[in-house]
This record gives sequence, structure tokens and C-alpha cells, in this order.
Amino acid sequence: MNKKIQTSAVDHLFDAILCLENKEECYSFFEDLCTVNELLSLSQRYEVASMLKDKKTYLEIAEKTGASTATISRVNRSLNYGNDGYELVFGRLEQ
Repeated sequence: MNKKIQTSAVDHLFDAILCLENKEECYSFFEDLCTVNELLSLSQRYEVASMLKDKKTYLEIAEKTGASTATISRVNRSLNYGNDGYELVFGRLEQ
């Protein structure tokens, strides 16, 4: 875990997210919390990660998601050298 982001404010945010019970509540909360562009950027990164996991090429990913190669590369680096957060979620969603 990155100690730079571990603060009481981030803990408070994560506690708020963890109390959401369904997709509708997520939409309500995240629409209030984020700008449209921020939310679309987060969802784009997640889609990129999913496509990288499925062994899609950068070109396929860029064409489908509109993500830049820099974004794709950054997500790929997180998948390969990050804290395995994407893998945790992918694994749970497959269950």
C-alpha cells in the first residue's frame, strides 16, 4: 500500500464508498463526488485494464476506448508492478 495516499481523508472516502449498497447508489454518490470527465477517465482506465488482462493490443484498446497510448502504458505498468488491486477486483468479479 502506498503510504503517500494513506491519510485519514482517504480512509474516510473509502469508508463512504464501502457503505454503498448497489449500482444506483454508486451512480448517485460518484456523480456528486466527481466531474463527468473524472468519472469517465476512471471508467476508461478500468476498461483499459480489463482489455490488457484479455491480451488486447494497444491499438485495439486505443480504438475501442479512446485512451491514449500513455494512459494504456500507465495502466499496464499498474497491472505489472502495482499493488494487484485490479487483479483483486477481476478475481472477485469472476466468482
